[in-house]
Amino acid sequence: YNRDGRRVRAITSGQYPVKGLAGVNQRTGEVFFTASMRDGRELPIEQQLFRASLRRTLTPVAVTSAGGWWGASMNKTGTAFVGTYTDLNTPSQSALYRADGTRIRWIEENRLEPGHPAYPFASRRGEVTFGELESHGETLVWQMTTPPGFDPTKTYPVVMQVYGGPSGGGVKRGWQGSTNQLLTEAGYIVFRLDNRGEGDRSAAFKQALYLKMGQPEVEDQLLAADYLRTLPFVDDDRIAMMGWSYGGFMTLMAATEPRMGLAGALAGAPPTEWGLYDTAYTERYMSTPEANAAGYAASDVIPRLPNLTGRLLLMHGMADDNVILENSTRVINALQQNSQPFELMLYPGQR
Repeated sequence: YNRDGRRVRAITSGQYPVKGLAGVNQRTGEVFFTASMRDGRELPIEQQLFRASLRRTLTPVAVTSAGGWWGASMNKTGTAFVGTYTDLNTPSQSALYRADGTRIRWIEENRLEPGHPAYPFASRRGEVTFGELESHGETLVWQMTTPPGFDPTKTYPVVMQVYGGPSGGGVKRGWQGSTNQLLTEAGYIVFRLDNRGEGDRSAAFKQALYLKMGQPEVEDQLLAADYLRTLPFVDDDRIAMMGWSYGGFMTLMAATEPRMGLAGALAGAPPTEWGLYDTAYTERYMSTPEANAAGYAASDVIPRLPNLTGRLLLMHGMADDNVILENSTRVINALQQNSQPFELMLYPGQR
């Protein structure tokens, strides 16, 4: 665009969203950006740094390698960048690179070798597979981590990890965290689906939850639960969900959806009534309570609690100034009034 806002030319084209602008080299006329795509089509589970021309519309060229997840912070002249990289077998590492992707030097190689904190557990990591489900014309990506020594002739309980909210997105070819390791070593399958509205996907994908948070996301997680129950190695009666913050909200919304049939729910710091959350975030997606009364009412967890299935563990940091504790105390009060059993873990002085 020129300084008056008139478009001069398209820099990119194709069925994928540009994630972020990394930098510009005015001397060479190149622009650098991150995107999740390969061969001009969206590939949500990977991310690379690309370069394109400011002077004419050309197919972007990948600066970094495929097969994992790259982040980049570029200098002002667009001649070098700090790159971070991870994949399923590589903990996050960082290095300084030239603009063509040539590594200058390591900043933190983070090699997985004896002495590394994760090395003793590396041989016990579960296998990760990826797949897709279709929902309302959108392609949803999922990942599944199976326990070490997985035997497809046996049945296993499943923990569905969830975030679900805007700018989330956890399904990617990246190093799996310690929670996954803990759960899979305990014999659980860990499953995650990025529902509509989550992650840096297309505008239509992200706008699915506009004015109705807690509705399309739960529909998609229900689709995932139904899919899991078609798998012969999944114990249909032992599917649970866990999440924190928006994921805690999603967990409570799913646990109070009878069709989900969850055996357990672990909800951490859940926003349970969006009028209690900050307006800069909430009204971006839900408008105001006056303009969208129905949407706010539908996303209130309290009226749904009589439908709670399975066991519930509610967790909250008592000094949380983002999702304030009142979000959980109103759930505590309602469950007590309903004589519904639950477990509670509060963390004094913690956010």
